[in-house]
Formats: sequence, C-alpha cells, structure tokens
Amino acid sequence: MKAAVISAFGKAPKFTDFVAPVSREGFELIAVRASALSQFSKSRSSGSHYSAEGVFPAVAGAEGVGRTEDGHRVYFVLPETPFGALAEKSLVRSEQCISVPDDLDDMTAAAIANPGMSAWAALVERAHLQKGETVLVNGATGSAGRLAVQIARRLGAGKIIATGRNEAHLQKLARLGADVTVPFSLGMLHPLGTKTYEQALKSEIRGGINVVLDYLWGESARTVMAAIARTVEDATPVRFVHVGGASGEESIDLPGAALRSSSIQLMGSGIKSVTLQKLLGAIKHVFDIAVSANLQIATRTMPLSAIEEAWAAPGKPRIVITL
Repeated sequence: MKAAVISAFGKAPKFTDFVAPVSREGFELIAVRASALSQFSKSRSSGSHYSAEGVFPAVAGAEGVGRTEDGHRVYFVLPETPFGALAEKSLVRSEQCISVPDDLDDMTAAAIANPGMSAWAALVERAHLQKGETVLVNGATGSAGRLAVQIARRLGAGKIIATGRNEAHLQKLARLGADVTVPFSLGMLHPLGTKTYEQALKSEIRGGINVVLDYLWGESARTVMAAIARTVEDATPVRFVHVGGASGEESIDLPGAALRSSSIQLMGSGIKSVTLQKLLGAIKHVFDIAVSANLQIATRTMPLSAIEEAWAAPGKPRIVITL
C-alpha cells in the first residue's frame, strides 16, 4: 500500500510503499479517508513527543478518519505500531475508534478532533469549568486556541480573554466568542514587551479570573502567572492548565514567591494526565456540538502523495491529508 513512511528518529516522511496491515481480533482494519497534520501527530510520528514509541521504519500519522471493514465511519487515534494514519489502510484497537456523526464531513472531523479535544479536556476534565466563570486563553490565535475560545463560550464561560501575538487574528476572535483580546510582543526585540503585557493582563483580571488555558508556555505563560500573583485577591483559586508549548520554550523561570503568594493551581492536560478514554470522550463531545455550535477551523487539504511538502508547511491553516 502507499504510505508516508518515516525511516528514523527526527526524519520527515517519504511517500512510498509499505506492507499493508492485516485484520485481527480486537482491532479495526480501517480504510483511511483523512488525517490531519497536528503538532501532536507530527511530533509523535517523528519520535520527539513524550508518548512516542520510537519504532522505525513506521507509517506517520497518529489520528485520522476512515471506514472500518463493515463500512462504519470512525475517527481513530494511536494506530498499532508500525501502522500510522497516513496510509491507505491502518490498524487500530477497537476501543480507540469513535463514530463520526453523519452531518460532519471527513475533513472537518479529522481537523477538529485533536485541537477540539485539547480544549474540551482542559476545560472540563482538568479545570472543571463552571458556567459564568472567567477564562483566559493564552495563545488563542492557533487552531487549538481558536477552538478553545469557541468551546469555552459553548460551555457557558462568563467572560473570555484571548491573547496572542497576531493582533489581526486576535480581532477575528471577537466574532467567535472572545469578550476581550490582549495582543503582546515579547523577546529581545521588545524589551518592554513583558511589562506591557503584564500591565494589560492586570487591568483585565482585576475583576477576577478562574481558569487559564495556556497553549504557549515560555515567557508569556510566566507573565500571565506573575499578573495573577500580583492582582488576584488573596486565596482566590485560579486553575492554570498548560496544554501546549507553541512558543518552543520548554522551561520557564518560575519564582517560588509567585506560587506562595497566590492560589494558582498549576496543572497540565494531555495524554497521561487525562486517560485515553476521557480524551476520546472529549472528541465525541466536540463532534456532537461541531455543527450546532458552528465550530470553525481553517483547513487546507493535500493528497498523500504531497506529504513531504505538507510536512514542511506552516501549521495554519491546519493541513488535512486526503486519501
């Protein structure tokens, strides 16, 4: 069969032939229709994600949409090694497949599953968001952050603050549910950027904040925590949920005083901090509301034969490989 095959750790996939999987008990043999190139899928496939198995050569792709042998249309995740989602066929444990609603097309289902799941799991499973609470999405202009704004609104958040580097993209989030947008510019080229960002955050959270969804980590996350520690009233809990590291900064300098002088509850959300079954449940919830809530995600489709070009392309809009 044709597939996107990674030969070694850190390599990009090549469009080539790979042995096809064979059906066996407890698994679904899936004819793949679409697979999104999420950051999770790319890093796990190349071996750099903490959940990667590191077996090569292997077919790339950690998730997708397709049809089982009996014609059932499903979303699937974490195919059996060495079979990935970026191939004509994949092999997946039956319990790692969920039905796709009839009113949700293959491309949208593939694109929305991972970022939608990250937002739902962080808000519901980790932060236990309650209606009327204030949510800050740090890094709201990416695919996952945009969906987090929309899902938080659907779940009844009282106020949603969206932050990000791209001011033009931030302004569009007002139409998707953001009440306030806060742009920032950080790094060596912006020596006053951290102070400016912290001051802008303080003015917005002075009235209270309950949940932070952080998709960036790095300097921006540290600034958010500093603003909370210096602004939020004594002993008021703020659930800070770290979801992604799009900034590329793996570690931050976090003064102990920031934690001692506040009630920040610092936690992560993802594979292993949330069970796989609950993550699949989150995807099902997102699928169930995708059409009625008009959840929006920008996508670009490319054929499997163009995998090398697709792998190197920017992450926005989200690329969906079709078969």
